[in-house]
Amino acid sequence: MQDNYAFSSKHPGPLVVDAPLADAERLKRESNFLRGTIAEDLNDGLTGGFNGDNFLLIRFHGMYQQDDRDIRAERAEQKLEPRHAMMLRCRLPGGVMTPLQWLGIDKFADESTLYGSIRITNRQTFQFHGILKQNVKPVHQLLNRLGLDALATANDVNRNVLCTSNPVESELHQEAYEWAKKLSEHLLPRTRAYAEVWLDQEKVETTDEEPILGATYLPRKFKTTVVIPPQNDVDLHANDLNFVAIAENGKLIGFNVLVGGGLSIAHGDKATYARTASELGFIPIEHTLAVAEGVVTTQRDWGNRTNRKNAKTKYTLERVGVDNFKAEVEKRAGVAFEPVRPYEFTGRGDRIGWVKGIDNKWHLTLFIENGRILDYPNRPLKTGMAEIAKIHQGDFRLTANQNLIVAGVAEKDKARIEQIAREHGLIDDGVSEQRKNSMACVSYPTCPLAMAEAERFLPQFVTQVEEIMQSHGVGDEHIVLRVTGCPNGCGRALLAEIGLVGKALGRYNLHLGGNRAGTRIPRMYRENITDAEILGVIDELVSRWAKEREADEGFGDFTIRAGIVRPVLDPARDFYD
Repeated sequence: MQDNYAFSSKHPGPLVVDAPLADAERLKRESNFLRGTIAEDLNDGLTGGFNGDNFLLIRFHGMYQQDDRDIRAERAEQKLEPRHAMMLRCRLPGGVMTPLQWLGIDKFADESTLYGSIRITNRQTFQFHGILKQNVKPVHQLLNRLGLDALATANDVNRNVLCTSNPVESELHQEAYEWAKKLSEHLLPRTRAYAEVWLDQEKVETTDEEPILGATYLPRKFKTTVVIPPQNDVDLHANDLNFVAIAENGKLIGFNVLVGGGLSIAHGDKATYARTASELGFIPIEHTLAVAEGVVTTQRDWGNRTNRKNAKTKYTLERVGVDNFKAEVEKRAGVAFEPVRPYEFTGRGDRIGWVKGIDNKWHLTLFIENGRILDYPNRPLKTGMAEIAKIHQGDFRLTANQNLIVAGVAEKDKARIEQIAREHGLIDDGVSEQRKNSMACVSYPTCPLAMAEAERFLPQFVTQVEEIMQSHGVGDEHIVLRVTGCPNGCGRALLAEIGLVGKALGRYNLHLGGNRAGTRIPRMYRENITDAEILGVIDELVSRWAKEREADEGFGDFTIRAGIVRPVLDPARDFYD
């Protein structure tokens, strides 16, 4: 079913919204399965950007067209177009890559990007920023030579599949990671457009088909995770489809399936809201791909294709009902969900430093502030990572908290890798718990959606929060703090204990009341206030938290218990109340 409107005789109300289709649906329908005229556009030397529909179509190929907003006005005065450059996001299920792959992307960042950096994202992959048009095709070909690609890391498809990076029971990681890879491959677009446009593969004279995603793909972006309790490092409630690993005697036996999480909102539009995911039930492991396909195709057919602000899975669930959605998935997958198996999350931060796995290999988690790997004065992080990559015999794991794990280190190599990391500033014993548990999206100068600073704002802001914490005697503790430069949710501020959502330059909406485990949406406490005003609020409330809290009570839980904010219990109805 991909009609625009359909009624169910069994359930009241439309399963598909009756209204004119959004223009994005025309674009996808006319794109010739995502080819558009991208190949021809690459040869247009009159502009540094992509024209017409191609501006959006390249997102299906893992790229966003951006420009340097710091110099936009200056270039306009000079009668020049903005300095267009692409951001490319790699597909990297579970965040796992080899040292050889790292060295390849390190060299490209140096030689062929405007900024020279590698950005680890909270989608558990890396991004290049500042790729000029003439380097776009070469970067895709480089990725291909490295065994990587950027297919389906943006726009209306299932994006990079996340997987818990460093679970307590490390023997489960390999099994869970393999499922993350299988899910990624199973839900990929089938079109050969990527191979034809970027890899110069010849067009095959066959009819394109998209049996899972459909000829016009999904109504909106779709995100999937594999989670290993008790670590919620992937923030499952920010995602459309989640598989929570259930183990018996150390062996993965199946997954609890949760659907419909999402954080993106639109300022001033109360029809948009953040939402935690709903539990559908437990499935044995052999049904994983069938259930994933059932969820994706149900969202494909029932999702809102008329209003992109209400097109994600969370809104479909609210419109048709969780029970109806679940029943449809069961019918399509040929599987009946069992009752949810018990599970619990105790935290979501990365375990910075060395952790020994059950396989007697060591894993070193490096804290990378804002995920930006670059050579800074007295902290040559990028050079240090390259030096580690030259000798490391295991793999690298990028985390959903924008950090990096040097995984699978043999005992004999441990001291040498630590030495390199310390010499290059990749290990700093003075980093506070507060800084380790703070995160921001990229925002200015490259993100076209940015309303306020985030990545460039966070380090100094955290320093000020650290000073407040110290002044109230809680300097060794932390509050989960997130900053996002706009309401689209990339910084996951709406799962933080303190979340800042950009409203304008120097101004944010302040949200309070999330929890450390990442299972509760925070409520807006103050709207459109400055960072100085936010720090004043934090100072007042941290003072109260330090004096009035119960044993081991996190800041977010305290703000709820003390009546500072009410918990968000039913986001579709009380997110703004």
